[in-house]
This record gives sequence, structure tokens and C-alpha cells, in this order.
Amino acid sequence: MAQQQMVKEERSLGDLFSELASETGTLVRQEVALAQAEITHKVTKAGSNVGKLAVGGAVAYVAVLAVTAAIILLLAQFIPAWLSALLVGVVFAAVAYFMITSALAELKKTDPVPHETIETIKEDAEWIKNEVM
Repeated sequence: MAQQQMVKEERSLGDLFSELASETGTLVRQEVALAQAEITHKVTKAGSNVGKLAVGGAVAYVAVLAVTAAIILLLAQFIPAWLSALLVGVVFAAVAYFMITSALAELKKTDPVPHETIETIKEDAEWIKNEVM
């Protein structure tokens, strides 16, 4: 009985390498899946911000057109129409500038590098190195 247990515990070098190759393959597939999930999450977040920027810009454009016309007509009762149009245009240009720069700043904060995956790959490489030696 003791000899049977010893035979089960003593596996050939080929079996060990075969098992290591199998486990390494599984590990690599899991790391690729993790990287995919992490990158997908980051791209989705960035895409959401880009979508919000586009929709917000379109809605703001329509609103600005209507409000601009109303303000120009109101100011034209007190100052020349060309001057009222110029003043309103400058104010709205300033507002648009601040909106766009803040959206771009948020997009620049998005880090596309999958840091978690890189860390686990390093850990896995260390584990494989220790297992082989």
C-alpha cells in the first residue's frame, strides 16, 4: 500500500512539465480575459464621456442659438444691433471655451493602461519562475 502511494506521488518529469504547460496555458488565458475586461471598462468609461460631450454640445448649440437671438433682440433696443450681436457672441464663446476645456480635461484623466493586469502578469511570471526552478 505504501509503495502504491509512493508511485502516485512520484510523477515523471514529463508529467510535471505537461501539467505546468497546461496550467500556464490556463493562466495566460485568464490573464488575457482580465486584460480584456479591464480595457473594456476603461474604454466604456471614456466612450461615455465622449458621448456626453457630443450630446451636451448639440443641446447647448440649439439653446445658444435661441437665447442668442433673444438677447441680441433685447440689447438691440438699447445699443446698435451689430454691437449687441458682438457682445453676446463674445460671452457665449467664453462659456463654450470653459465647457470644452473641462470636458477635455476629464478625458485626459482616463488612463488606458491595464495596471491590474500588468501586476498579475508580473506575479504569474514570478510564480512560473519559482515553479520551474
